[in-house]
Amino acid sequence: MGQALGCIQVEQSSVAIRENFGKFGNVLNPGCHCLPWCTGSRLAGFLSLRVQQLDVRCETKTKDNVFVTVVASIQYRALADKATDTFYKLTNTREQIQAYVFDVIRASVPKLELDAAFEQKNEIAKAVENELEKAMSHYGYEIVQTLIVDIEPDEHVKRSMNEINAASRMRVAANEKAEAEKILQIKHAEGDAESKYLTGLGIARQRQAIVDGIRDSVLSFSTNVPGTSSKDVMDMILVTQYFDTMREIGASSKSSSVFVPHGPGAVRDVASQIRDGLLQGNTAQL
Repeated sequence: MGQALGCIQVEQSSVAIRENFGKFGNVLNPGCHCLPWCTGSRLAGFLSLRVQQLDVRCETKTKDNVFVTVVASIQYRALADKATDTFYKLTNTREQIQAYVFDVIRASVPKLELDAAFEQKNEIAKAVENELEKAMSHYGYEIVQTLIVDIEPDEHVKRSMNEINAASRMRVAANEKAEAEKILQIKHAEGDAESKYLTGLGIARQRQAIVDGIRDSVLSFSTNVPGTSSKDVMDMILVTQYFDTMREIGASSKSSSVFVPHGPGAVRDVASQIRDGLLQGNTAQL
């Protein structure tokens, strides 16, 4: 109804283009405007000044021949003071931006290896932004922000990268485990050595105490019993210890100790018995 009466309304954050008999007239700012159709004025269209976003997916390959899909997010907007260029110079803005993004990404990423491409996402985004800024400023557009939001390698490549990472972590874990086991063994050996050292000290002190006790006993017995020698006293002590040992063995119902006569002669007899047994076995086989 308003257009029929020659009145139009321009919304906030947008402008309208008025033409007179097909020729550009002026830019209409937000608000209500009168366009008398009888004088040849007409509304050519509206132009939004809001920030718009375009997501571009570009497939390319890296320097080490890995195919990746780079996802770029372009945020742009039309400039009000260049609304004429924006409205009349470009037929399809989004396709134009996409073409420039493809060109820059396919020129930048092939110079980088896969790991470097992940590390230099900001540099790639900056190169895309600079190229778009130079190109789109002629058409009245401002590039607000350019982001490389994702770099997606081929599925097989991602699986291989995960396996390499897992193997590397397992190797580190194995090294740490081996180092921990090494430390435990060293500590165990140190503890065992210290234990044996202290055991040796205890045995040495025990023997020293036994020697001191025997010496005191021999001296005391020799003094109190005239006519006895040190050898007599030692023989008596050994016999006493022998009977004490036999009594302790006999007192235990679960004793498994066996006394076997042993000496150089006994060893010689055992060797002779073994030799005679071998000779008898060889004779029987013949």
